[in-house]
Amino acid sequence: MVKRAVHGYRNSFKGLSKEVWWLALITFINRAGTMVLPFLSLYLTEKLHLTLAQVGWVMTSFGVGSLVGSWLGGKLTDKIGYYRVMFWSLLITGFLFIGLQYISTFIGFVLGIFLTMLVADTFRPAMFVSLKAYSKPENQTRSLTLIRLAINLGFSFGPFLGGLIITSISYAGLFWIDGITCISAILLMRVVLKQKEFHPKKVSDSIEHIITSIYKDKPYWIFLAVVFLMGFVFLQLFTTMPLYYKSVHKLTEVEIGLLMAMNGFLIFLFEMPLIHYIEKKLFNKLKIITGSLALLALSFLILNVTNWVGILVISMLLITLGEMLAFPFTNNFAMSRAPSGKEGRYLALYSMAFSFAHIFSAKTGMEMIDRFSFEFNWYLMGALGLLSMALMLWLRQSLKGEKKYLN
Repeated sequence: MVKRAVHGYRNSFKGLSKEVWWLALITFINRAGTMVLPFLSLYLTEKLHLTLAQVGWVMTSFGVGSLVGSWLGGKLTDKIGYYRVMFWSLLITGFLFIGLQYISTFIGFVLGIFLTMLVADTFRPAMFVSLKAYSKPENQTRSLTLIRLAINLGFSFGPFLGGLIITSISYAGLFWIDGITCISAILLMRVVLKQKEFHPKKVSDSIEHIITSIYKDKPYWIFLAVVFLMGFVFLQLFTTMPLYYKSVHKLTEVEIGLLMAMNGFLIFLFEMPLIHYIEKKLFNKLKIITGSLALLALSFLILNVTNWVGILVISMLLITLGEMLAFPFTNNFAMSRAPSGKEGRYLALYSMAFSFAHIFSAKTGMEMIDRFSFEFNWYLMGALGLLSMALMLWLRQSLKGEKKYLN
Protein backbone atom coordinates (compact mmCIF):
# COMPACT_ATOMS: atom_id res chain seq x y z
CA MET A 1 0.00 0.00 0.00
CA VAL A 2 2.75 2.44 1.01
CA LYS A 3 4.89 1.36 -1.96
CA ARG A 4 1.98 1.99 -4.32
CA ALA A 5 1.41 5.44 -2.82
CA VAL A 6 5.10 6.34 -3.21
CA HIS A 7 5.06 5.06 -6.80
CA GLY A 8 1.97 7.15 -7.57
CA TYR A 9 3.58 10.20 -6.00
CA ARG A 10 6.69 9.78 -8.18
CA ASN A 11 4.58 9.26 -11.31
CA SER A 12 2.78 12.55 -10.69
CA PHE A 13 6.08 14.36 -11.36
CA LYS A 14 7.05 12.46 -14.53
CA GLY A 15 7.27 14.18 -17.89
CA LEU A 16 7.88 17.72 -16.66
CA SER A 17 10.63 19.65 -18.43
CA LYS A 18 13.92 20.59 -16.75
CA GLU A 19 13.06 24.27 -17.24
CA VAL A 20 9.91 23.85 -15.16
CA TRP A 21 12.00 22.21 -12.42
CA TRP A 22 14.46 25.12 -12.48
CA LEU A 23 11.59 27.59 -12.36
CA ALA A 24 10.21 25.69 -9.37
CA LEU A 25 13.57 25.90 -7.56
CA ILE A 26 13.83 29.62 -8.26
CA THR A 27 10.28 30.10 -6.99
CA PHE A 28 11.06 28.10 -3.84
CA ILE A 29 14.11 30.25 -3.03
CA ASN A 30 12.07 33.39 -3.55
CA ARG A 31 9.06 32.22 -1.52
CA ALA A 32 11.16 30.81 1.32
CA GLY A 33 12.10 34.41 2.05
CA THR A 34 8.55 35.71 1.88
CA MET A 35 8.13 36.29 5.58
CA VAL A 36 6.73 39.81 5.58
CA LEU A 37 3.18 39.12 4.36
CA PRO A 38 1.92 36.76 7.12
CA PHE A 39 3.19 39.17 9.78
CA LEU A 40 2.50 42.48 8.04
CA SER A 41 -0.71 43.28 9.93
CA LEU A 42 1.03 42.46 13.24
CA TYR A 43 4.04 44.60 12.26
CA LEU A 44 1.84 47.56 11.40
CA THR A 45 -0.15 47.40 14.64
CA GLU A 46 2.62 46.47 17.08
CA LYS A 47 5.68 48.28 15.68
CA LEU A 48 4.25 51.21 13.74
CA HIS A 49 1.25 51.50 16.11
CA LEU A 50 -1.28 51.96 13.30
CA THR A 51 -5.00 51.59 13.91
CA LEU A 52 -6.99 48.77 12.30
CA ALA A 53 -8.50 51.31 9.90
CA GLN A 54 -5.01 52.47 8.88
CA VAL A 55 -3.84 48.86 8.49
CA GLY A 56 -6.82 48.37 6.19
CA TRP A 57 -5.69 51.30 4.03
CA VAL A 58 -2.13 49.92 3.85
CA MET A 59 -3.52 46.57 2.69
CA THR A 60 -5.73 48.40 0.18
CA SER A 61 -2.63 50.13 -1.18
CA PHE A 62 -1.00 46.68 -1.33
CA GLY A 63 -3.90 45.54 -3.52
CA VAL A 64 -3.91 48.62 -5.76
CA GLY A 65 -0.19 48.16 -6.40
CA SER A 66 -0.80 44.48 -7.15
CA LEU A 67 -3.63 45.40 -9.54
CA VAL A 68 -1.59 47.95 -11.50
CA GLY A 69 1.42 45.64 -11.49
CA SER A 70 -0.61 42.69 -12.85
CA TRP A 71 -2.06 44.83 -15.64
CA LEU A 72 1.35 46.25 -16.49
CA GLY A 73 2.93 42.79 -16.33
CA GLY A 74 0.44 41.43 -18.87
CA LYS A 75 1.08 44.33 -21.24
CA LEU A 76 4.87 44.09 -20.91
CA THR A 77 4.84 40.31 -21.31
CA ASP A 78 3.01 40.55 -24.63
CA LYS A 79 5.41 43.31 -25.80
CA ILE A 80 8.90 42.46 -24.51
CA GLY A 81 8.55 38.83 -23.42
CA TYR A 82 8.09 36.95 -20.17
CA TYR A 83 11.81 36.49 -19.41
CA ARG A 84 12.78 40.15 -19.16
CA VAL A 85 9.67 40.98 -17.16
CA MET A 86 10.41 38.20 -14.64
CA PHE A 87 14.07 39.21 -14.28
CA TRP A 88 13.61 42.93 -13.69
CA SER A 89 10.52 42.45 -11.53
CA LEU A 90 12.27 40.23 -8.96
CA LEU A 91 15.53 42.17 -8.99
CA ILE A 92 13.92 45.56 -8.27
CA THR A 93 11.43 44.04 -5.81
CA GLY A 94 14.34 42.74 -3.71
CA PHE A 95 15.71 46.24 -3.16
CA LEU A 96 12.23 47.68 -2.51
CA PHE A 97 11.53 45.11 0.23
CA ILE A 98 14.79 45.98 1.96
CA GLY A 99 13.82 49.66 1.83
CA LEU A 100 10.38 49.14 3.44
CA GLN A 101 11.88 48.66 6.91
CA TYR A 102 13.10 52.26 6.94
CA ILE A 103 9.59 53.70 6.51
CA SER A 104 7.90 54.59 9.79
CA THR A 105 4.92 56.78 8.82
CA PHE A 106 1.44 55.77 7.72
CA ILE A 107 1.50 57.73 4.44
CA GLY A 108 5.05 56.61 3.71
CA PHE A 109 4.16 52.94 4.16
CA VAL A 110 1.04 53.31 2.01
CA LEU A 111 3.18 54.68 -0.84
CA GLY A 112 6.04 52.23 -0.21
CA ILE A 113 3.87 49.11 -0.26
CA PHE A 114 2.09 50.38 -3.38
CA LEU A 115 5.36 50.77 -5.30
CA THR A 116 6.72 47.45 -4.03
CA MET A 117 3.66 45.49 -5.10
CA LEU A 118 3.40 47.33 -8.42
CA VAL A 119 6.87 46.06 -9.35
CA ALA A 120 6.48 42.65 -7.67
CA ASP A 121 3.24 41.67 -9.40
CA THR A 122 4.42 42.34 -12.92
CA PHE A 123 6.08 38.95 -12.32
CA ARG A 124 2.88 36.89 -12.10
CA PRO A 125 1.47 37.15 -15.66
CA ALA A 126 4.99 36.66 -17.03
CA MET A 127 5.53 33.53 -14.95
CA PHE A 128 2.19 32.05 -16.05
CA VAL A 129 3.04 32.68 -19.71
CA SER A 130 6.50 31.13 -19.21
CA LEU A 131 4.79 27.83 -18.39
CA LYS A 132 3.41 27.78 -21.93
CA ALA A 133 6.97 28.03 -23.20
CA TYR A 134 8.56 25.57 -20.78
CA SER A 135 5.88 22.85 -20.65
CA LYS A 136 3.85 20.77 -23.08
CA PRO A 137 0.12 21.61 -23.28
CA GLU A 138 -0.86 18.32 -21.61
CA ASN A 139 1.52 19.05 -18.71
CA GLN A 140 0.52 22.66 -18.04
CA THR A 141 -1.74 21.96 -15.05
CA ARG A 142 0.89 19.71 -13.44
CA SER A 143 3.63 22.24 -14.25
CA LEU A 144 1.57 24.94 -12.57
CA THR A 145 0.98 22.58 -9.64
CA LEU A 146 4.73 22.02 -9.30
CA ILE A 147 5.25 25.79 -9.18
CA ARG A 148 2.55 26.04 -6.53
CA LEU A 149 4.22 23.19 -4.67
CA ALA A 150 7.47 25.17 -4.66
CA ILE A 151 5.59 28.28 -3.52
CA ASN A 152 3.94 26.42 -0.67
CA LEU A 153 7.09 24.57 0.38
CA GLY A 154 8.78 27.96 0.56
CA PHE A 155 5.78 29.36 2.37
CA SER A 156 5.91 26.53 4.90
CA PHE A 157 9.45 27.62 5.78
CA GLY A 158 8.75 31.34 5.64
CA PRO A 159 6.20 31.90 8.43
CA PHE A 160 7.98 29.53 10.82
CA LEU A 161 11.38 31.14 10.21
CA GLY A 162 9.72 34.54 10.31
CA GLY A 163 8.31 33.86 13.76
CA LEU A 164 11.74 32.79 14.99
CA ILE A 165 13.40 35.87 13.47
CA ILE A 166 10.88 38.23 15.08
CA THR A 167 11.36 36.55 18.47
CA SER A 168 15.17 36.34 18.34
CA ILE A 169 16.14 39.39 16.27
CA SER A 170 13.48 41.87 15.11
CA TYR A 171 10.91 42.62 12.42
CA ALA A 172 13.65 44.35 10.39
CA GLY A 173 15.24 40.96 9.68
CA LEU A 174 12.13 39.93 7.75
CA PHE A 175 12.56 42.75 5.24
CA TRP A 176 16.26 42.03 4.76
CA ILE A 177 15.71 38.30 4.13
CA ASP A 178 12.75 38.91 1.82
CA GLY A 179 14.79 41.32 -0.28
CA ILE A 180 17.93 39.19 -0.40
CA THR A 181 16.03 36.04 -1.42
CA CYS A 182 14.32 37.93 -4.29
CA ILE A 183 17.71 39.03 -5.59
CA SER A 184 19.24 35.55 -5.07
CA ALA A 185 16.38 33.87 -6.95
CA ILE A 186 16.70 36.09 -9.98
CA LEU A 187 20.49 35.72 -10.11
CA LEU A 188 20.01 31.94 -10.16
CA MET A 189 17.45 32.34 -12.94
CA ARG A 190 19.97 34.25 -15.04
CA VAL A 191 22.45 31.36 -14.73
CA VAL A 192 20.29 28.25 -15.17
CA LEU A 193 17.13 29.31 -17.01
CA LYS A 194 17.44 30.51 -20.59
CA GLN A 195 14.71 32.25 -22.51
CA LYS A 196 12.73 29.93 -24.75
CA GLU A 197 10.54 31.08 -27.59
CA PHE A 198 7.18 29.47 -28.10
CA HIS A 199 4.66 29.69 -30.91
CA PRO A 200 1.16 28.61 -29.88
CA LYS A 201 -0.62 26.43 -32.40
CA LYS A 202 -3.64 27.93 -34.09
CA VAL A 203 -6.36 25.33 -34.58
CA SER A 204 -9.59 25.66 -36.50
CA ASP A 205 -11.81 25.27 -33.45
CA SER A 206 -9.74 27.77 -31.46
CA ILE A 207 -11.68 30.02 -29.15
CA GLU A 208 -10.18 32.88 -31.21
CA HIS A 209 -12.71 32.08 -33.95
CA ILE A 210 -15.55 32.33 -31.44
CA ILE A 211 -14.47 35.31 -29.35
CA THR A 212 -13.28 38.44 -31.18
CA SER A 213 -12.36 40.31 -28.01
CA ILE A 214 -11.60 39.41 -24.43
CA TYR A 215 -14.20 41.93 -23.35
CA LYS A 216 -16.93 39.97 -25.17
CA ASP A 217 -16.03 36.69 -23.49
CA LYS A 218 -18.97 36.57 -21.05
CA PRO A 219 -18.05 33.20 -19.42
CA TYR A 220 -14.56 34.50 -18.69
CA TRP A 221 -15.96 37.56 -16.90
CA ILE A 222 -18.20 35.33 -14.79
CA PHE A 223 -15.08 33.29 -14.03
CA LEU A 224 -13.19 36.45 -13.04
CA ALA A 225 -15.98 37.32 -10.60
CA VAL A 226 -15.59 33.85 -9.07
CA VAL A 227 -11.82 34.36 -8.79
CA PHE A 228 -12.34 37.77 -7.17
CA LEU A 229 -14.67 36.37 -4.50
CA MET A 230 -12.45 33.34 -3.96
CA GLY A 231 -9.45 35.63 -3.47
CA PHE A 232 -11.46 38.01 -1.27
CA VAL A 233 -12.26 35.18 1.15
CA PHE A 234 -8.91 33.38 0.94
CA LEU A 235 -6.80 36.51 1.57
CA GLN A 236 -8.29 36.88 5.04
CA LEU A 237 -5.82 34.14 5.94
CA PHE A 238 -2.96 36.64 5.60
CA THR A 239 -4.61 39.81 6.90
CA THR A 240 -7.25 39.41 9.61
CA MET A 241 -6.50 35.81 10.58
CA PRO A 242 -3.09 36.49 12.21
CA LEU A 243 -4.74 39.24 14.28
CA TYR A 244 -7.46 36.76 15.29
CA TYR A 245 -4.85 34.20 16.34
CA LYS A 246 -3.02 36.82 18.40
CA SER A 247 -5.83 38.81 20.02
CA VAL A 248 -8.52 36.14 20.52
CA HIS A 249 -6.56 32.91 20.94
CA LYS A 250 -3.38 34.53 22.38
CA LEU A 251 -0.97 32.64 20.11
CA THR A 252 2.68 33.73 19.97
CA GLU A 253 4.43 34.69 16.70
CA VAL A 254 6.14 31.28 16.63
CA GLU A 255 2.80 29.48 17.11
CA ILE A 256 1.20 31.63 14.41
CA GLY A 257 4.12 30.82 12.12
CA LEU A 258 3.73 27.08 12.75
CA LEU A 259 -0.02 27.17 12.05
CA MET A 260 0.49 29.13 8.84
CA ALA A 261 3.37 26.83 7.85
CA MET A 262 1.04 23.83 8.11
CA ASN A 263 -0.85 25.19 5.10
CA GLY A 264 2.23 25.23 2.89
CA PHE A 265 3.59 21.91 4.14
CA LEU A 266 0.34 20.02 3.48
CA ILE A 267 0.12 21.47 0.00
CA PHE A 268 3.71 20.42 -0.61
CA LEU A 269 2.90 16.83 0.39
CA PHE A 270 -0.50 16.29 -1.20
CA GLU A 271 -1.33 18.77 -3.97
CA MET A 272 0.67 17.22 -6.83
CA PRO A 273 -0.58 13.62 -6.30
CA LEU A 274 -4.13 14.96 -5.86
CA ILE A 275 -4.02 16.95 -9.11
CA HIS A 276 -2.41 14.01 -10.94
CA TYR A 277 -5.17 11.69 -9.72
CA ILE A 278 -7.93 14.12 -10.72
CA GLU A 279 -6.48 14.61 -14.22
CA LYS A 280 -5.98 10.85 -14.70
CA LYS A 281 -9.60 10.16 -13.73
CA LEU A 282 -10.85 12.97 -16.01
CA PHE A 283 -13.08 14.48 -13.33
CA ASN A 284 -15.01 17.60 -14.30
CA LYS A 285 -12.71 20.44 -13.29
CA LEU A 286 -15.46 23.03 -12.98
CA LYS A 287 -17.31 20.81 -10.48
CA ILE A 288 -14.10 20.46 -8.47
CA ILE A 289 -13.70 24.25 -8.33
CA THR A 290 -17.30 24.53 -7.11
CA GLY A 291 -16.64 22.04 -4.30
CA SER A 292 -13.44 23.83 -3.33
CA LEU A 293 -15.38 27.06 -2.83
CA ALA A 294 -17.70 25.26 -0.40
CA LEU A 295 -14.64 24.20 1.63
CA LEU A 296 -13.32 27.79 1.73
CA ALA A 297 -16.67 29.08 2.97
CA LEU A 298 -16.89 26.35 5.63
CA SER A 299 -13.34 27.04 6.86
CA PHE A 300 -14.41 30.48 8.09
CA LEU A 301 -17.93 29.63 9.27
CA ILE A 302 -16.71 26.93 11.68
CA LEU A 303 -14.58 29.49 13.55
CA ASN A 304 -17.81 30.76 15.11
CA VAL A 305 -18.84 27.31 16.37
CA THR A 306 -16.48 27.13 19.36
CA ASN A 307 -13.60 28.91 21.11
CA TRP A 308 -11.63 25.64 21.33
CA VAL A 309 -8.15 26.30 19.97
CA GLY A 310 -8.27 23.06 17.94
CA ILE A 311 -10.86 24.64 15.65
CA LEU A 312 -8.02 26.75 14.22
CA VAL A 313 -6.33 23.56 12.98
CA ILE A 314 -9.58 22.22 11.49
CA SER A 315 -10.21 25.55 9.78
CA MET A 316 -6.69 25.54 8.35
CA LEU A 317 -7.15 21.98 7.05
CA LEU A 318 -10.36 22.99 5.26
CA ILE A 319 -8.91 26.14 3.70
CA THR A 320 -5.82 24.18 2.64
CA LEU A 321 -7.87 21.49 0.88
CA GLY A 322 -10.00 24.17 -0.76
CA GLU A 323 -6.88 25.96 -1.93
CA MET A 324 -5.37 22.75 -3.35
CA LEU A 325 -8.47 22.10 -5.42
CA ALA A 326 -9.28 25.68 -6.47
CA PHE A 327 -6.05 27.40 -7.43
CA PRO A 328 -4.49 24.99 -9.98
CA PHE A 329 -7.75 24.49 -11.87
CA THR A 330 -8.81 28.14 -11.93
CA ASN A 331 -5.38 29.02 -13.29
CA ASN A 332 -5.59 26.22 -15.84
CA PHE A 333 -9.01 27.51 -16.96
CA ALA A 334 -7.51 30.96 -17.56
CA MET A 335 -4.59 29.50 -19.54
CA SER A 336 -6.78 27.23 -21.66
CA ARG A 337 -9.31 29.99 -22.33
CA ALA A 338 -6.70 32.41 -23.73
CA PRO A 339 -6.53 32.71 -27.56
CA SER A 340 -3.19 32.64 -29.37
CA GLY A 341 -1.32 35.89 -28.89
CA LYS A 342 -3.52 37.07 -26.01
CA GLU A 343 -2.13 34.86 -23.24
CA GLY A 344 -0.60 37.79 -21.39
CA ARG A 345 -3.84 39.76 -21.34
CA TYR A 346 -6.02 36.86 -20.22
CA LEU A 347 -3.61 35.86 -17.48
CA ALA A 348 -3.16 39.50 -16.46
CA LEU A 349 -6.93 39.75 -15.90
CA TYR A 350 -6.78 36.57 -13.85
CA SER A 351 -4.02 38.11 -11.70
CA MET A 352 -5.91 41.41 -11.56
CA ALA A 353 -8.96 39.64 -10.14
CA PHE A 354 -6.80 38.63 -7.17
CA SER A 355 -5.42 42.15 -6.99
CA PHE A 356 -8.93 43.59 -6.77
CA ALA A 357 -9.55 41.10 -3.98
CA HIS A 358 -6.43 42.46 -2.20
CA ILE A 359 -7.81 45.99 -2.49
CA PHE A 360 -11.15 45.23 -0.87
CA SER A 361 -10.55 42.11 1.25
CA ALA A 362 -8.24 43.47 3.95
CA LYS A 363 -9.95 46.85 4.28
CA THR A 364 -13.39 45.23 4.50
CA GLY A 365 -12.19 42.65 7.02
CA MET A 366 -10.48 45.25 9.23
CA GLU A 367 -13.56 47.50 9.17
CA MET A 368 -15.90 44.60 10.03
CA ILE A 369 -13.69 43.63 12.98
CA ASP A 370 -13.30 47.23 14.15
CA ARG A 371 -17.02 48.07 13.91
CA PHE A 372 -18.53 44.70 14.79
CA SER A 373 -16.43 41.64 15.66
CA PHE A 374 -14.30 38.81 14.32
CA GLU A 375 -17.41 36.60 14.40
CA PHE A 376 -19.32 38.97 12.09
CA ASN A 377 -16.40 38.97 9.65
CA TRP A 378 -16.27 35.16 9.52
CA TYR A 379 -20.01 35.02 8.75
CA LEU A 380 -19.47 37.56 5.97
CA MET A 381 -16.63 35.54 4.47
CA GLY A 382 -18.73 32.38 4.59
CA ALA A 383 -21.58 34.14 2.78
CA LEU A 384 -19.24 35.45 0.08
CA GLY A 385 -17.85 31.94 -0.38
CA LEU A 386 -21.37 30.64 -0.97
CA LEU A 387 -22.02 33.47 -3.44
CA SER A 388 -18.92 32.43 -5.41
CA MET A 389 -20.36 28.90 -5.57
CA ALA A 390 -23.59 30.28 -7.08
CA LEU A 391 -21.58 32.16 -9.73
CA MET A 392 -19.63 28.99 -10.47
CA LEU A 393 -22.88 27.15 -11.16
CA TRP A 394 -23.86 29.97 -13.55
CA LEU A 395 -20.49 29.66 -15.30
CA ARG A 396 -20.95 25.92 -15.76
CA GLN A 397 -24.38 26.56 -17.26
CA SER A 398 -23.00 29.16 -19.69
CA LEU A 399 -20.28 26.75 -20.89
CA LYS A 400 -22.59 23.83 -21.64
CA GLY A 401 -22.29 24.39 -25.40
CA GLU A 402 -18.49 24.15 -25.40
CA LYS A 403 -17.27 20.55 -25.63
CA LYS A 404 -13.85 21.18 -24.03
CA TYR A 405 -15.50 21.88 -20.67
CA LEU A 406 -17.67 18.77 -20.48
CA ASN A 407 -14.88 16.82 -18.67
